[in-house]
Amino acid sequence: MSSSYEPQPPAEERRSLGQVLGDVSSDLSTLVRQELALAKAEVSQSATNAGKGVGMFAGAAVAGLLLLVFLSLSIMWGLGQFIGLQWSALIVAVIWLIVAVVLALVGKKELARVKGLPQTADTVGKIPNALKGQEERNR
Repeated sequence: MSSSYEPQPPAEERRSLGQVLGDVSSDLSTLVRQELALAKAEVSQSATNAGKGVGMFAGAAVAGLLLLVFLSLSIMWGLGQFIGLQWSALIVAVIWLIVAVVLALVGKKELARVKGLPQTADTVGKIPNALKGQEERNR
């Protein structure tokens, strides 16, 4: 004959609801700490990789600048064979002046298109009114 009776553990082995919730809280706290540690490690690794990438771009920019300097000198000396070194230097300088002006105008145009953070500014601007409304409801 089977019975539906299941033996209960002795009273000293039973755990109260508070103990169970305490264990769950402790486990959850441990999990959150472990996830934060993992996130910190991932961010650190990403920052290291980003730093290396930025360093490589900086090196490429310096190399590109040196390329432009030596290319400019080559053009200047090449033109100097036909029209004199002074005039060829002036022509190369004027070409670089034109490039600089065009880049500055395009950069100014792009900066004029920057609108900032309009939605965030709007939302932040509403916070004081929302708090005032909440205070009035509480009165």
